[in-house]
Amino acid sequence: MISELSHFLNAIDIPADWVGLRAMKEASTTRSVRDGIPETNGSSLTQGVMVEVLVNGQIGYAATNLLSLEGIRAAAQKAYQQAIAASEWNIYSTPLSARPKVVGQYVSPLMKPFDALSPGEINELLIKITRELKVSDQIVQTSATALTTEAETWFVSSNGSEVYQHFFRIGTDYSATAQEGGVVQRRSNNGWLASCYQGGLEYFITPDLWSRVQQIGTQAIELLTAEDCPSETTTLVLAPDQMLLQIHESVGHPLELDRILGDERNYAGGSFVKLKDFGNLVYGSPLMNITFDPTVSGEFASYSFDDTGAPATREYLIKEGVLQRGLGSLESQARTGVKGVACSRASSWNRPPIDRMANLNLEPGNKSFEKLIAGIDRGVYMESNRSWSIDDQRHKFQFSCEYAKRIENGKLTTTLRNPNYRSITPQFWGGLVAVGDRSTWQMYGTPMCGKGEPNQAITVGHGSPIAVFADIEVFGGGA
Repeated sequence: MISELSHFLNAIDIPADWVGLRAMKEASTTRSVRDGIPETNGSSLTQGVMVEVLVNGQIGYAATNLLSLEGIRAAAQKAYQQAIAASEWNIYSTPLSARPKVVGQYVSPLMKPFDALSPGEINELLIKITRELKVSDQIVQTSATALTTEAETWFVSSNGSEVYQHFFRIGTDYSATAQEGGVVQRRSNNGWLASCYQGGLEYFITPDLWSRVQQIGTQAIELLTAEDCPSETTTLVLAPDQMLLQIHESVGHPLELDRILGDERNYAGGSFVKLKDFGNLVYGSPLMNITFDPTVSGEFASYSFDDTGAPATREYLIKEGVLQRGLGSLESQARTGVKGVACSRASSWNRPPIDRMANLNLEPGNKSFEKLIAGIDRGVYMESNRSWSIDDQRHKFQFSCEYAKRIENGKLTTTLRNPNYRSITPQFWGGLVAVGDRSTWQMYGTPMCGKGEPNQAITVGHGSPIAVFADIEVFGGGA
């Protein structure tokens, strides 16, 4: 494909300062079962090319699914005319340095290919999961889902770039809903579709699959008779599967440079972070170390190059609590004068790349889970996101979890249902008083991070250890 794209590129005849062709081919499957009955068995294939041109400091875009010289030429001409028209009103002149020459490739790690099981065998597995989840007649609904995606991208440009990346992605989800009278509780495997990774079926058929399925069903029943989470200000301990959401909403989105510039204000809001804050703002306690790290093997949003070809490297966004750099592409970095990362990403061939999260992780500390809990006289431990709400400046938030335990005198004691907590972003992270060690670090992800107009749902990964926060307001379902 690289040689074919290079042939097309050389045949484009427009007086642009730079031209790039990004081709993408993506094959996906979706299989889901509810109460032992298959609901969805689908597959899809999408393929096309995005043409980008730089003219007079203005980028123009046009996409086509006509993979022929005529189709590419027509798209290039359209992108060129778009750039010329828009350049009269541009507010910033994009430099050629925003499109560096790069050559390289990336391939996801893969142990057990998707075709190691037939579609029928995957369905049988999902059916068995839903049946095993029903550990009691009080389980009134069960579900199981498996998503797979194989995507290839090729990128060539008029200044000599040649990049090939090949991704294998898998996401799984299963849950049980229990009911007793008017009490209904749902328990899932780490929150809705949080088990997302780069790799193959090794992330689905895990050694602990059936014990985990049994545990999910049992905990759904356990929640029916559990006490409601108390309303108090206390020590909050969050599991990595809830930290996924915490990092995403209260660190990731506020640090997107295009959001800070106001580009996203119409659709998704702005940010409480200002450009002057980078290098100065105390975002959290000295224990807070957040990295942008697309190099983690198996994490959902790993890659070697973003969709403009910028080489991706591990960088600290927040180090020892102080804000260091933003989630901004080379264009946003040049526009703001703020250091960023290689995060210009597009959800498909027919979308332009914009500033996005990829893998955002909280780095581990030095305490085991047992030592963290042992040091707490009174608090609440919460797992698995259930719902979330955060204001359009990413400042005040309120999040709910599926499952919780009371912490008393250094031990986990009674189970709590309907656990919720709320806070304000800088105060919350300022209350980070302990961080678990590498043994507590787990990674999760989601394919559903939405942003942009037209909307782009994209993959993100978040890894975290157990984290302890002081003086957090927690409350139950009645508050």
